[in-house]
Amino acid sequence: MTGADRWAPEDQVPGRHGVGRRRFLGYVLAAPTLVAAAEFGTAPAAEAGIPSPEPTQLLDLNDVLTAAALPTSNLITVEVHTDGTVSFALPRAEVGQGITTSTAMLIAEELDVPLERIRVQLADARPELLFNQLTGASNTTVSTYRPVRVAAAVARGRLLQAAATELGAAVSDLTLKAGAVTDPAGRSIGISALAEKAASTTTQQVPVELKARDKFTVIGTPRGRLDALAAVTGRKKFAMDLDVPDARPTMVCRPPTINGHVGSVANADEVRAMAGVTDVAVIPTGVAVRAQTFGQCIDAVRALDVHWLPGTAEGRSDDSVLADLKAAEPPLGLSPLTPYVEEKFTFHFRGNSALETNCAVADVRSDRAEIWASLKSPIVAKQTIAAALRLPESAVTVHVTEGGGSFGRKLFFDAALEAAQASRAMGKPVKLMWHRADDCRQGRAHPMATSRVRIDYLGSTVLGYKQQHTSISTDFSHGLGEALTALAAKLPVGDLGFSETFFQLSQSMPYEFGLSTRLLNETGTGFNTGSMRNVYSPDVTCARELMVDRLAAKTGKDPYRFRHDFLHDDRARAVLDKVADAGNWGRAMPAGTAQGIALHSEYHSVSAVLAEIDCRPETVNRPVRDGVAGPRVTKAVLAVDVGLAVNPLGLEAQMMGCLMDGIAQTLTSSLHLRDGYFLEASWDNYFYTRQWNTPPELEIIVMPATTAEPGGAGELGVAASMAAVACAYGRATGTLPTSFPINHGTLSFTPKPTVPPVPQSPTDGLDHAY
Repeated sequence: MTGADRWAPEDQVPGRHGVGRRRFLGYVLAAPTLVAAAEFGTAPAAEAGIPSPEPTQLLDLNDVLTAAALPTSNLITVEVHTDGTVSFALPRAEVGQGITTSTAMLIAEELDVPLERIRVQLADARPELLFNQLTGASNTTVSTYRPVRVAAAVARGRLLQAAATELGAAVSDLTLKAGAVTDPAGRSIGISALAEKAASTTTQQVPVELKARDKFTVIGTPRGRLDALAAVTGRKKFAMDLDVPDARPTMVCRPPTINGHVGSVANADEVRAMAGVTDVAVIPTGVAVRAQTFGQCIDAVRALDVHWLPGTAEGRSDDSVLADLKAAEPPLGLSPLTPYVEEKFTFHFRGNSALETNCAVADVRSDRAEIWASLKSPIVAKQTIAAALRLPESAVTVHVTEGGGSFGRKLFFDAALEAAQASRAMGKPVKLMWHRADDCRQGRAHPMATSRVRIDYLGSTVLGYKQQHTSISTDFSHGLGEALTALAAKLPVGDLGFSETFFQLSQSMPYEFGLSTRLLNETGTGFNTGSMRNVYSPDVTCARELMVDRLAAKTGKDPYRFRHDFLHDDRARAVLDKVADAGNWGRAMPAGTAQGIALHSEYHSVSAVLAEIDCRPETVNRPVRDGVAGPRVTKAVLAVDVGLAVNPLGLEAQMMGCLMDGIAQTLTSSLHLRDGYFLEASWDNYFYTRQWNTPPELEIIVMPATTAEPGGAGELGVAASMAAVACAYGRATGTLPTSFPINHGTLSFTPKPTVPPVPQSPTDGLDHAY
């Protein structure tokens, strides 16, 4: 951002930053064609005296990440080319959330260039960006909103100046529209002809003024994704689609229990002689095999005879982990003298495998290395890989590819590290891919947790709210995306401190519930955990909203009206009212069906969900091949307020995904731990939301802009969705659900073997695939 002495009023849109500001400083960089960047500085000051006891309304995790990114915002640039296109290397990871499109919209708005001429690619790992290359906490659009617009505005100003010289006109008389500059006489010149003329031989600091909101023609309008056609026609390039010379398919034979290690390999030479196999090598996580095809890799992995050493979760099971959690739960304290409601909730392990399996390409030589992977923390990946290979950081190039989903999985770079280790051991480029079974059993899991809630009240007044969340440790070893905080998060006391800080900066209490306290306690190691989408919020919010329903019942209040009356924020009331109205809250429904309603606020945004569920026996017991049908969500209405929505259509798509995540976590999705490994080994038996649980009626409502800037959006709808479905289930069955997902106790599949670690290659893709 820019110097505070250059601020000036923008339009009067209410929001957390008070009066908007539009004047900034930026840079024209020395380059053959026009290159522009923002200057860093202080962010707009938050309005003082916010009437709320909630710390996250003053400072939350998103604010911290945004502030951390500011000092290096001048290192990301907008470049105008002689073919009339504009490019920008986005230092974030596109994993399906649509940020390349929304970023292009910011540039198109300020530069007045058609959206289809904006080229947003993903930046390679750039350690000089420090904290400015981490993708997470719904922060991308928030932290890049101003810097990208400032850089584009700088470019616009330079183009107008160059055109004024060429056309012999005053800058104030010129109009830049659709990529061409026009003077009052109707003469025009395209930006392609101005790209070199507008360039500078020296770096110059220049003031710019951003567009006022009432002049927006791109930001805030629904736009389809720029990569949609490539995606649906199969032309979109992911890591495994890259044509890296001599990079051959590679897979890893993995241990039967979590984090086991290779003791010895009895038949490496025999496997190396199998058809298509080129190499067999032991790496820290198993035995890597390289072949001409992935089918040959699977055959080789299955043929390996490996003696495995014990893993880090040897003998552990769901029951033993729950016992550990119970032992680690701190006391809630003495029971209050007033009436209160209290309950304990259990949330089982959940997988966060993305649609795209974990994969990476690596070409490691004696003096250098080149890596391609979808990475949300590429800087720490580059630093860690360089250390593992004993190469200087400057000798390691890490390319960030677009990813087919993440759910938090791609904050970790284990596939990239494995690919580098395999390539070094074999002396050849590799195209390494995890099997789906690998990611279920050896990948990242959302930690098992318990959450205890106590709410004390007197009459119609809520006196206090206490929630203690006890969880298996969440791995934050990626830190804030670079080595220093990653190292701090790995220290014996650092991990808990990092987790507690994350917890407190991301959780909020939207209700006027008197003295409200939340505490995280983590325990246990040996599991590969990670921050699944929305991290702690789905579990914490689900437990809270269920207890709000119970308290409403105790006090004889309607669940919707009870929430409405206790909310302390007008934006929260507005989204709650919107879903209640659109979903026809309170309508008569058959026995065994019901509505549920819930709310979640995070990262200066808020969402509410109304869900209807069918728990009647004929629905719960309907036959589903190789699965448990269970209850079905028949209708959902989700309203979302993110302040200013850059791309409402993209936001709708994100909220649809959030809703499916919430349904899955309430009803069907979990991992079963037994004897030190997870039983699930594919999506055949990991029940993310399927067609039989997808609501036939679905409405997403994007609220009108309530602030001058965007708030966090990517994860926002998960927690409210999970909670609304849980509340609907409780009202439909008359029983408060306390263990999630609902169907965890029913094992509906026969577990696949752990040795060999992967099933055989598919033989019949028309019916069943192995």
